[in-house]
Amino acid sequence: MAPPDPSITRIAGPWRHLDVHANGIRFHVVEAEPETGAAGREPATARPLVILLHGFGSFWWSWRHQLRGLRNARVVAVDLRGYGGSDKPPRGYDGWTLAGDTAGLVRALGHSSATLVGHADGGLVCWATSVLHPRLVRAVALVSSPHPAALRRAVLTRRDQSRALLPSLLSYQLPMWPERVLTRHGADELEAMIRDRTVGKWPVSEDFSETIGYLRQAIQIPGAAHCALEYQRWAVRSQFRSEGHRFMRSMNRQVGIPLLHMRGDADPYVLADPVEKTLRYAPHGRFVSLSGAGHYGHEEAPDEVNEHLTRFLTHVYGASGPARQA
Repeated sequence: MAPPDPSITRIAGPWRHLDVHANGIRFHVVEAEPETGAAGREPATARPLVILLHGFGSFWWSWRHQLRGLRNARVVAVDLRGYGGSDKPPRGYDGWTLAGDTAGLVRALGHSSATLVGHADGGLVCWATSVLHPRLVRAVALVSSPHPAALRRAVLTRRDQSRALLPSLLSYQLPMWPERVLTRHGADELEAMIRDRTVGKWPVSEDFSETIGYLRQAIQIPGAAHCALEYQRWAVRSQFRSEGHRFMRSMNRQVGIPLLHMRGDADPYVLADPVEKTLRYAPHGRFVSLSGAGHYGHEEAPDEVNEHLTRFLTHVYGASGPARQA
């Protein structure tokens, strides 16, 4: 059977698909349709830009509820470098380049700044961009993505967090074999990983079944599994290299922009301790617990996440800023 084509990620819905060139590569970007009325007739750049960045093993589809649920902003979800319908270059999966990708996207979309919303690996991109390109980041919202230095400290000092995080991270460091494991049998391993990190009703819902079907296809796009794993490989290997030390030193500062962090209170992968340690880097941030949610809060509790994002974006942009769809 032939491997899936990247075009499978162009799923129809109340959004449009764009190809945007930034930082030397092409990104697949999905933009929510504007609301009807006067605001819908405004140029896209007249509305504040909100960029949604997905986590490991996913693609833009993980933000479908936010694309449908937020309005009065220009809301776009991106297939990160190497994922989905975006280009899959052999290099560039380090924090520096990923921050440059996001900074380039802000400019390529015609804006001078954006609010970044990220889950897991996408959250790391948010943290890195806010530090390395601060003029381009108005605010940051995160789902189960503590500050990278706080997460590193928790892994090194707490046995429970190291047991939750390290087995998969270390197994991904092997060459070639993890790609095979991730994609064999129609990507059974990816589904098992997601099920292990979720709780509640979502894993038995139709929405989950549809989503898993899309994710299993997307990770089998040629090159996608390798690129996804390169994020994880850099996260570990950089700890023993000068570039990683330099990156962590650059991140070792407080973030002064508005910040919202949301974590499912039953997340078995990112525990509460690294989120608490993140207070050191965002002392004025807002930290929210999502009741009964696991690692994928924006998909497991989308209404609650959209409510928090609406309030946060209204705080950032004022009463005329983004609101939640009825």
